[in-house]
Amino acid sequence: MSAPMKDPLDLLDLSSQLDEQERDIQHTVRDFLADRARPQIGEWFEDAHFPRELIPELGKMGLLGMHLQGYGCAGVNATSYGLACLELEAVDSGLRSFVSVQGSLSMFSIWRYGSEEQKQEWLPRLAAGEAVGCFGLTEPDVGSDPGRMRTRAVRDGDDWILNGSKMWITNGGLADVATVWAGTEDGIRGFLVPRGTPGFSTSDIKHKMSLRASVTSELSFDDVRLPASARLPEARGLGAPLSCLNEARFGILFGVVGAARDCLQAALSYADSRIQFGKPISAFQLTQKKFADMAVSLSTSMLLALHLGRLKDAGTIRSEQVSVGKLNNVREALGIARECRTILGGNGISLEYAPLRHANNLESVLTYEGTSEIHTLVVGQALTGQAAYR
Repeated sequence: MSAPMKDPLDLLDLSSQLDEQERDIQHTVRDFLADRARPQIGEWFEDAHFPRELIPELGKMGLLGMHLQGYGCAGVNATSYGLACLELEAVDSGLRSFVSVQGSLSMFSIWRYGSEEQKQEWLPRLAAGEAVGCFGLTEPDVGSDPGRMRTRAVRDGDDWILNGSKMWITNGGLADVATVWAGTEDGIRGFLVPRGTPGFSTSDIKHKMSLRASVTSELSFDDVRLPASARLPEARGLGAPLSCLNEARFGILFGVVGAARDCLQAALSYADSRIQFGKPISAFQLTQKKFADMAVSLSTSMLLALHLGRLKDAGTIRSEQVSVGKLNNVREALGIARECRTILGGNGISLEYAPLRHANNLESVLTYEGTSEIHTLVVGQALTGQAAYR
């Protein structure tokens, strides 16, 4: 009898597709999390606790805004960033969400659309984990159609007066600065709103059944007065926040592969030790069919992620290609998590085992940064040339 595979991605030897630096980054992140996060993640999930003490450590490792150039950022390639997201989400989606929002939404919005003064003020601190950022786009009544946002910014002399609210904002209750998108007489514009600005408040969302090891908040703006220097000067129109979302979606399509891998590893280990009818359940044909189907799905998702990583590194990736990755990989990861739970039987509902925790988290990942329906229509428009959003 041959030894079981420890990593189901070894089925296609996918690590051979990485260069030495990419493998080193992936292994460094995996080892760090094995020591600092994995032993406590079940407890953090149960207690709805985000480990704030890890933020400076993530910054010291260069994981915050790691794919950006300059301003204290690591400047690694997109594939390396994706692999870091994979390892973060293999522990918990909440950890990957923090890093995604910090780097691909908050920091990227400043890096891409901010003034030099804004970049110098915020990016080095955000990269070091000395400050936390969030990204305010979604509203209580506006999700998939952000062009209908109700948050407004009105000129008052040289200042802006901001009113409105944002909902389901990851890192909101932690953030030292919020990138906030608002309608103006000149269209949608972005603003940097520091914590402590009069009229700006946050309220954390409680009683979540998903992403419990993550801070999710509502942002409220009541006659918030902002100087002209708070506006992101290069952000004009809805395309600006949507480009930031594309950055975050890229991290997701890698990250969920990590969650699926972790589920499959847990189920493989359990099935090898669980004895029924005189033999391990891994020896039964129906169980092996489940494993084979999931391993094929996991491997193809990883191949898709790597391909999109190479396209992004080459500067040729298109938004509909990111939608293909997000749509496919989240859907497949959620299916793997649910199937792995069945292999664990009654034990599968315990936080001692990862699959149901991952499945709960992936229910949120399925929805945020574009629902499956929206990404389906993005792909449909690319194929037909017809926009079917309305």
